Amino acid sequence: MGLIDKLLGRKKPDPDARRRWLMANGRITDGEIIDAWVETNGDEVVYYRYTLNGVDFESSDVLTAAQRQQPVKYAPGAKVGVRYDQRNQGNSIVE
Repeated sequence: MGLIDKLLGRKKPDPDARRRWLMANGRITDGEIIDAWVETNGDEVVYYRYTLNGVDFESSDVLTAAQRQQPVKYAPGAKVGVRYDQRNQGNSIVE
């Protein structure tokens, strides 16, 4: 969070709230896992791609505890569902 955000009184974004909103309101499309990585703090991050209206998007998402229980589903090359915000198509998560 930068100085401008503090001066304007902006709150730090809540990733759990974003995930809940996308799960409830996001549109669904098909995607593909392109890579997976485990951070030093233990978080597992997947990198994925999806295409909407002829535009390719690449993004990453930290897997939830429930998602980490299914490692084959999030292995590189796996097909996954992607939920995205139709007003900001780069805002997405893997299902």
